Amino acid sequence: MAPMAVALILGWWLVAASRAQQLPRPSLSLHPSQGVSLGGTVTLRCHLPRLAAWVWLYQEGGRTHNKYKDKDLDAVEFSFMTTSWEHAGTYRCQYHVSDPLGTSEKSDPVELVLTDARYPPPSISFSFEGHMMTTINISIHVGRGSNVTIQCWNWDYGSAFLLHKGGHSAPIQRQDPSGGGMATFTLFGVTPADTGTYRCSYRPWGYPFVSSPLGDSVTLEVTSSPTHPGANGESRGSLVVAVAGGCATALAFGLILIVFFLLSARRSRIQRTTSPGEPLKSSKANELQACNPRSVLTHVSLSPLLNRTASLGSHPPLGLHQCSQASMNVSGAIISAWRNAVPSLCLLHISVSDATVPM
Repeated sequence: MAPMAVALILGWWLVAASRAQQLPRPSLSLHPSQGVSLGGTVTLRCHLPRLAAWVWLYQEGGRTHNKYKDKDLDAVEFSFMTTSWEHAGTYRCQYHVSDPLGTSEKSDPVELVLTDARYPPPSISFSFEGHMMTTINISIHVGRGSNVTIQCWNWDYGSAFLLHKGGHSAPIQRQDPSGGGMATFTLFGVTPADTGTYRCSYRPWGYPFVSSPLGDSVTLEVTSSPTHPGANGESRGSLVVAVAGGCATALAFGLILIVFFLLSARRSRIQRTTSPGEPLKSSKANELQACNPRSVLTHVSLSPLLNRTASLGSHPPLGLHQCSQASMNVSGAIISAWRNAVPSLCLLHISVSDATVPM
């Protein structure tokens, strides 16, 4: 008898196992999906095919509930009219049919978290690109691609922190800081899809299925423009200033080269007025001074040259007066251009050699 009983039990188990593989897996949902207050009402709904079946609701480490479902229905509801801390936890559902005999797999787990208003809500701060905002219930505009940091804290009770975004039934991020008290959530390279309202909550120490109320909100609006609209304008302004400065420097350098070549050419013309082969008798310089950069030529010292002319009698050097007058005109133009290019110029010496010109 014993071997026969074992065979029957084993056969029944194999049939049930094969039938379970063929039965669709149920799903479990929570209504409301979040924000269930302690003492409020909540409903857990198990969805399954339209079959006559017994449905079980399992609480991990807690009670088991069951209900019979008619074949015309596609869901069974389990409601708790006045929730307490004992109702908080993780739930799954499963169903059993008798014709043909079979049992389904368990559904995915669903957490029932109860909000206890006796815990104070967490504080929140918002920062991006080095700017921190502690003002609450405001709207903040950031540029696409920015890194946004949201900090939540409660130093008295906070153990695990959760970040909530409006329109999402479940938290979008969770952190369990080792020291507790504060959590930092970072949104890297935000896009317009990250636009929304953000809040925080926390789980008190030792109560993983009890939550604090949601804290104050911060609304994030992601735009396509840069975070600092004036940054590009400032860069363009700096570039224009740099280019203008470079052009001014190049112009001043060019004027210096022009003056240098003109002075060199003038000296060459003066030297060519000397007779070939005749050495210069003196090299006394006649100074042309301009002590104020805003003034024109004020003094020309040509007395040694004029004395030399007087000693020669009634035959002055050929073209001496014309050469001196032309030199003064050219020098005045050169010094005027030099003064405009380099305002710091205070003194300029132009040497004119005292040469003997054949009569």
